[in-house]
Amino acid sequence: MTAKADVSWTSRIVLSTARFWLTLRHPALIVRFVRRLGYLPNPAVPRSYHERLLWRKIVDRNPLFVTLTDKLAAKAHIRNACPDLKLPATLWAGSDPAAIPPALLAGDVVVKVNHGCEMNMFVADGRPNRDAIVYRTSRWLKRRFGIRDGEWAYWPIVPAVFVEQRLALSGGTIATDIKVHVCSGVISHVWVEDKQASRSLLFDREANPLPGRDPDYPREDQALPVNARLLDYVRQAISVAPAIAGDLDYIRIDFLVTDDCLYAGEIAVYSAAGYATWTNPAIVREIERCWRLDQSAFLRRRHSGAVRLYAEALSARCRSGTKNR
Repeated sequence: MTAKADVSWTSRIVLSTARFWLTLRHPALIVRFVRRLGYLPNPAVPRSYHERLLWRKIVDRNPLFVTLTDKLAAKAHIRNACPDLKLPATLWAGSDPAAIPPALLAGDVVVKVNHGCEMNMFVADGRPNRDAIVYRTSRWLKRRFGIRDGEWAYWPIVPAVFVEQRLALSGGTIATDIKVHVCSGVISHVWVEDKQASRSLLFDREANPLPGRDPDYPREDQALPVNARLLDYVRQAISVAPAIAGDLDYIRIDFLVTDDCLYAGEIAVYSAAGYATWTNPAIVREIERCWRLDQSAFLRRRHSGAVRLYAEALSARCRSGTKNR
């Protein structure tokens, strides 16, 4: 009997109907997906890495995603999972930027909001000045992040502004960031960046360098040189990341690199908003191999009605191992 025959005709009808319904329900996301990635996705039965992230956006509403996406709540999650791992200190947090103690803004700190990406200000020697910080963060707090790309886990977060310790990152000597992709406790690959030197490198789960480039620094002459300190930090990140990821079917755990030690960074539920690419196709194939949808929160929950029919049909498809398109 073929794998396809393991999925009943009833399940195939349910999945086809779900695909039609989800496509009609989320036309903007489907159109954006096609424009960014060049093909029509199946949001009901995702096979590719990008389809799975789209499915996560519109189907898998795991409440833990909200916690991990909230930059302040994620710190507490990391602290509980790995008490010995260092975190940048939170020096102040609140809902009103005007209440930030002036003395904090006289030093070297980072001012952030907790409910979005790329909303950070690096403060040094009192610049930007207090009025500029209050004005910009007040605007950020009014913004609802993630609407365009359907990143729903940002939406329930109660916006807050916070002041964080500014780390002396090891750009130009080791790296600035290490990003570990984890699928149900298994490392798929590691992405290391040196944002100060505009270089990066990919590693496998054994800390061996991989060929290919990432979207931030795609040229081969932007490859990050390997040194003993870098390999040591990559191995540390690989050893710690699964404890932070827990039993999640897929997540990206970020770390910050200083001369002294590795610090926990952020947690990415929707890595690169779901559109990340690599020049080495083996990278995405490995994520797809490791990312098991049957381990997702959606398929581990009980459902009723039409959603139950869909979940049962998708579970049968996952078990069958058939192609989804």
